[in-house]
Amino acid sequence: MTVRKGLAVIIAAACAVGVASAQSAKHSHVMQSVAEAKWGPAPPFLPPGAEIAVLSGNPMGAGDTYSVRLKFPANYNIPAHSHPTDENVVVVSGAVYMGMGDKLDRQGGKSVAPGGFFIAPAGMNHYAYTKDPTTVVLYGVGPVEFNYVNPADDPRNAAKK
Repeated sequence: MTVRKGLAVIIAAACAVGVASAQSAKHSHVMQSVAEAKWGPAPPFLPPGAEIAVLSGNPMGAGDTYSVRLKFPANYNIPAHSHPTDENVVVVSGAVYMGMGDKLDRQGGKSVAPGGFFIAPAGMNHYAYTKDPTTVVLYGVGPVEFNYVNPADDPRNAAKK
């Protein structure tokens, strides 16, 4: 290995350690039981009735990693939408029915049961619904944003009327 290549390896390793240190310094250690979760109303980009508990990070922070729990009541609908970043979801209880497309279709979603996982890549139109009360863990890189296919489905627009 030449000195130049060796130096490049050392610099790359130092940068990787620096990035990892900066990321780990962003968030403190979290260990929380389900009973310790602090639930509140979900953000207004979700239809009314959902609840959120932030586990770590800031879901609204640009470039910030986050993890949240979301609770949905029975027969809850999230109309077709997309996100500017990947959406990673693990089902904790109940079941989420998720489908791809431009319109919510309660006959077309695939059931994802407890322990199941799905990812909706950035920009992919998808929808979700429940039949029973359901809790999920959602994680990724912020900011979390919902871009509804049909603006009339966006609960923020309903609130303006």
